[in-house]
Amino acid sequence: MFAGVYPILVTTFREDGSLDLVSQLKLVDYLLEQGAHGLGLFGNASEGYALEARERVELMKAIAGHVKGRVPLIASSGATGTRSAVELSKELAGLGADGLMVLPPYFLKTDGEGLMHYFGEISREARTPIMVQDAPLLTQVVIPPALLARMAREIEFVTMAKVEAPPTAPKVTQTVAAAGDGLIVFGGLNAQFFIEEYQRGARGTMPGSDCIRQLVEIWDALEGGDVKRAWEVFTRILPLLRFELQPGMGVSAMKHNLVAQGIIASATVRHPTAALDAVSQAELRVLRERI
Repeated sequence: MFAGVYPILVTTFREDGSLDLVSQLKLVDYLLEQGAHGLGLFGNASEGYALEARERVELMKAIAGHVKGRVPLIASSGATGTRSAVELSKELAGLGADGLMVLPPYFLKTDGEGLMHYFGEISREARTPIMVQDAPLLTQVVIPPALLARMAREIEFVTMAKVEAPPTAPKVTQTVAAAGDGLIVFGGLNAQFFIEEYQRGARGTMPGSDCIRQLVEIWDALEGGDVKRAWEVFTRILPLLRFELQPGMGVSAMKHNLVAQGIIASATVRHPTAALDAVSQAELRVLRERI
């Protein structure tokens, strides 16, 4: 069920910063038309950190009701406290999330046993497949492959891990070796090492909301054994992926690309997300036109 290209859905806003549900659902349709195998909600590329609780509920209801089971939805439900993460996970699962992408606690960091407790409580209460988001650049929490494998063995609903710990490709190898078939591994960080991760055992990737047709083309080539074709397509989009990986610029860049294609109405982002200045927009335009 969980495999392939799962874009993290950017959250669309009007110029005044309020939710734009018309653009949001238009973007959902566009991504499905581009071949997305599933969707990620409320992640970092969604500006999930800038959403109000009531807005998450509104978006979850709207998106789940619109998708109607056509593809799986993985909703980000981590929190800085275990109780908060449990309640958010239960709520999103009840509203239609097929899976939960969960960051570890990162304000007050805990040890391995604390992480087992945190993810175990979410599993016990939400009873929905959990993707452990291993993102130490964001959290400064290191989750070794052996611990990921233990979670998969001992926590009922931990079935996936999103490896975003650089260098990601070796971490994929180590995690797959430790967990075997007990854990589905995805890559992240805007698919910058998509091919290497796939070749080392990853079964999916979670990029931003643009370049999805090309990333699906890469997936199809890899699944068909045509590695040469996969590299040809990847090389073409790499300059844009690289641009979007600049800290604080990626979400705005993705939104500008989607506006340019007529998919969403506005590239508005919410503070503290940074908006591209005019020079950066011009640089982005050059990269977009090369694809």
